[in-house]
Amino acid sequence: MRSNARRKMIESAATLLAMRGVQGTAFSDVLERSGAPRGSIYHHFPRGKDQLVEAAIELAGERALSVLETLHGSSPKAVTQAFLDLWRAVLVRSELQAGCAVLAVTVGSDSPDLLEHAASIFRAWRRGLAELYVEGGVERRAAERLAATLVAATEGAVVVSRAEQSLEPFELVAKSLLDATP
Repeated sequence: MRSNARRKMIESAATLLAMRGVQGTAFSDVLERSGAPRGSIYHHFPRGKDQLVEAAIELAGERALSVLETLHGSSPKAVTQAFLDLWRAVLVRSELQAGCAVLAVTVGSDSPDLLEHAASIFRAWRRGLAELYVEGGVERRAAERLAATLVAATEGAVVVSRAEQSLEPFELVAKSLLDATP
């Protein structure tokens, strides 16, 4: 039961971070969204909000990596398409209200530990994508550049689409990324 409450709080925090950022995500909001009792937040996260945020971005990072794990043996274009589809789905499902929890922490936190954790997640995504591109026949350095470009451009496209409340910027960037993928 306790681990279920903890899991719900982490999932709720990840969603709220993606929608509201670090400053807009309070313990009270996480409790309300998760249905967890008030005392459980301090039981599961005795180091406070940073510990909860760390767990939430870890979950967000793992979700993206789990998608990448399904792509072994795919063509480079299919890898790019799948990564884009992941973020397009976030935008569509949330009606352009949510983005990336990891990015939200990157721009909204001044905690060196949280920033390093976010950086490690982005590095893991880049490494995972680069490995898939290499498997698909792309030369290693080109694969690393393509992976970094995909992560950075997709994150930016999500932000701009949310700001403009339109999928158009995302779709324009997606087309450019697909055209650039061998």
